[in-house]
Amino acid sequence: MNTIKTGICSYGMSGKLFHAPFIEAHPGFELSAIVERNNNDSRERYPGSKLYRSVEELCADKELQLIIVNTPTHLHFEQVKMALLAGKNVLVEKPFTIKVKDAEELTELAKKQKVQLSIFQNRRYDGDYRAVKKVVEEKLLGELREVEIRYDRYRPKYSGKPHKEGELPGAGIIYDLSPHLVDQALQLFGWPKALFADVWKMREDVQARDYFEILFYYDKMRVRLKATCIAKETVPAYILHGMKGSFLQQRSDMQEQQLLAGDIPSLESWCDAPSHPDGLLHTEINGEILRKQQTSAPGNYMGYFDDLCKSLTGQGSNPVPAEDGIKTIKIIEAALESAEKGKVVSL
Repeated sequence: MNTIKTGICSYGMSGKLFHAPFIEAHPGFELSAIVERNNNDSRERYPGSKLYRSVEELCADKELQLIIVNTPTHLHFEQVKMALLAGKNVLVEKPFTIKVKDAEELTELAKKQKVQLSIFQNRRYDGDYRAVKKVVEEKLLGELREVEIRYDRYRPKYSGKPHKEGELPGAGIIYDLSPHLVDQALQLFGWPKALFADVWKMREDVQARDYFEILFYYDKMRVRLKATCIAKETVPAYILHGMKGSFLQQRSDMQEQQLLAGDIPSLESWCDAPSHPDGLLHTEINGEILRKQQTSAPGNYMGYFDDLCKSLTGQGSNPVPAEDGIKTIKIIEAALESAEKGKVVSL
């Protein structure tokens, strides 16, 4: 089988951890080129790849079949468009774009160019999320009434990254973290009827807003999405309450930590399971009360790249189509409108 020749637009943390190791390790891909504007960091680990100094050079490489756009959010639109116009398939980091109209334009352009456009929602392949998904799909809690999904960090000081916490377009925690939570909520529960949001800046030394709470309204359920930067103590990342029981799940997936430690991913299970139970199921099954701790199975982001490879070679569907990215940006736009106007926004 011919490998899919792949180029990566940036070799920062995203490129080093979440893309290059997986492209290099998957037998269906070839890590052919990497962009580093000034440094040569990629030469030590990936000496066989070409080194380019600009995304323009990368897109001009006629051998490349897939371009990974993993640059700051405010650059996504122009760089995805550049790659699509060059006839390349594109994998773009979340969030897809800043504006819905830009995401829709790129989606139509990909169809016109007859190439594939996929959004990198790797958290669908987290072990903790998979544990929650299993509980929901098996209806272990009866009819769900209340759900909370959180992504908490402890970063009381400015990170020094203007594209994350400065004044650049697309900065702020609602663009950085809410795409994970929104995507998971939509995957689990579908499109909400309305939402109410609070988007706020809690740290004095950052420019971008660093806190959000978004409440999804469904006919018989409420789903709350929340993220903060000053959580020194952790609480369950997923809290589900149904008519028969509850499920609490910690954010416990170890892939990012093991990638930081230099572990090499693979199609087989390569990541450790949590060292302690990370979930609590308390429910009623067949008239009997069950309360037990459980440990989630390891996740594997390679699942995304394997699904992507299959879709690019005609053996499967796009794992995260552009339409999914559009939905996420629609939610973000509605949340920002709700926070500004202080009202519930109908969807």
